[in-house]
Amino acid sequence: MIAEVILNSNAKQLNRVFDYHIPETLLPKVTIGSRVFVPFSNRKEPEEGFVVNIKETSPYEVKDILQVNENNYVSEEYLKLANWMAKRYFCNVSDAIKLMLPPGTTTKVIENRVKEKVANFVYLKKDTEEIEEDIETKKVKSSKQIRALEFLKENDGILVSDLEIFADVSKAVINTLEKNGYIELIEKIVERNPFLHKAVKASSDLVLNEEQQKAYDTICEAMEDHLYSEFLLFGVTGSRKNRSLFTIN
Repeated sequence: MIAEVILNSNAKQLNRVFDYHIPETLLPKVTIGSRVFVPFSNRKEPEEGFVVNIKETSPYEVKDILQVNENNYVSEEYLKLANWMAKRYFCNVSDAIKLMLPPGTTTKVIENRVKEKVANFVYLKKDTEEIEEDIETKKVKSSKQIRALEFLKENDGILVSDLEIFADVSKAVINTLEKNGYIELIEKIVERNPFLHKAVKASSDLVLNEEQQKAYDTICEAMEDHLYSEFLLFGVTGSRKNRSLFTIN
């Protein structure tokens, strides 16, 4: 299989696809949107790129993809948007793609990228009927283990830290249940929420002054009439607007 790759480069002459062979070992990992490392020209260091298409064959003599970043950040829908942005704003497709990547992951140096936040989640490994039977037959005697299992019956897939708190059990209890095959711990990526502990104050509607209202009304009229118009707005610093060019479609 052949992957069409756009290199992560600002050079205009590289704003096109290059064909690379997908080795058998990487076939399950390479999909449209994958971030890959490939050899390019005579450069010593591999270049990073984005897979934008996969096909059967190539008319060229191609090199192998060297490595795959297993975190696929770019979906096919985003790739379509990136191509539209590149045509609309005369930029490289790779530049548009980078705008869609999580902050801290755009650098080419992997060691400098922000690492994904991961956490362990607890899942029941046995059926609830089997667990209840083991509790009734005293196969599970510990009150703490029973408490953890009872809690998981209603809250399967909870964070390890939350299970410790809400079921009032220690990590040793959880490890014992895992060892005995009652539960399993699965590591998953946790999405970061920058606003989790941030208090956001409710804002009130802004009241426009006379000049602002006049500009606003003029633009709205053009929009309502479906006119393609341009408006150049002037405003001093702090007047709630920058000097900008607005195009109304």
